Amino acid sequence: MKVYLKKGETLEGIRKACKVAATALEHLCKFSQIGMCTYDIDQEGKRILSELEAKSACFQYKIGNLSFPAHTCISVNEEVVHGIGRLNKVIKEGDLVSLDVVVNYKGFIGDNARSFILGKATTEAQNLLDCTRDALMVGIQKAREGNRVGDISNAIQVYCDKRGYTLVREFVGHGVGEKMHEEPQIPNFGKRNTGLRLKAGMVLAIEPMVNQGNPDILFLEDGWTAVTRDKKLSAHFEHTVLVTKNEPEILTLPSS
Repeated sequence: MKVYLKKGETLEGIRKACKVAATALEHLCKFSQIGMCTYDIDQEGKRILSELEAKSACFQYKIGNLSFPAHTCISVNEEVVHGIGRLNKVIKEGDLVSLDVVVNYKGFIGDNARSFILGKATTEAQNLLDCTRDALMVGIQKAREGNRVGDISNAIQVYCDKRGYTLVREFVGHGVGEKMHEEPQIPNFGKRNTGLRLKAGMVLAIEPMVNQGNPDILFLEDGWTAVTRDKKLSAHFEHTVLVTKNEPEILTLPSS
C-alpha cells in the first residue's frame, strides 16, 4: 500500500480545496428549504462551485459503465449516500437531508458531508443526527501520529454501538489529496491497534454513515443511490483531516 505524506505546495493546495468544499457545503445547507426539489439544490451546487472557481469531483465520476450524473450527492431519509438530485424529489417538513460535496480545486480535492433536518425534527431523527456527528468527532480524535487506522474505526463503532445504532459497511472513509479516493481505506468499524500506522502528513476523509435500524443497504435502479434495506433513517457526516504530530487538524471547517 502506497501512502503519500502531504507537504509543501501539495498540502497548501489541499487546504485551499478543503476550504472551498466547506464553503460550498455550508452554502448549500443554508440554501436548502422545505418545498425545494433536490435537483434545484444540486444545480445551486453547480453554480456555487463555479463561482468559487472549482469543479465537482463527483460529476461524471465513473465506476465501471456508470457515470455519476450530478454535481453533489443529496440523500434524503432512508437514502444513505450518493443520492442524485431529481425534479420529482421534493424536500418535506422533517426530512433528514445528507449533503456530500467533493470539489476539485486547481487539481486538489476537498471532501465533506453533513446531515441536517429541515423543519421540526422527531426525537428519533435528531438523536441519530447527534450520534453520527459526535461519532465523527470521536473518530477524528484518534487520527494522530502513532495510532493505527483501526483505532479510528473502533472508536466510531464503539460510540455508535453503545447508542444502539448500526454502521454501513459497504462504504468507508479514505485517503484524499490529488485524487478523490486514495489509500488508506478507513472503515467505520474494526479493532483497535490494527491496520496502517498513521503518520504526520496523511490526509484522511473520515465519514461515518449510521443507520437507525438494520445496517444492510440496497441500491436503487440508478445504480448509485444506496438506501437502507429496512427503509429506516440514515445519517452521514464527513470531514477531511490532516494527521499531525499533535492534535488532528480538520481542514473542512467553514470559515467563521
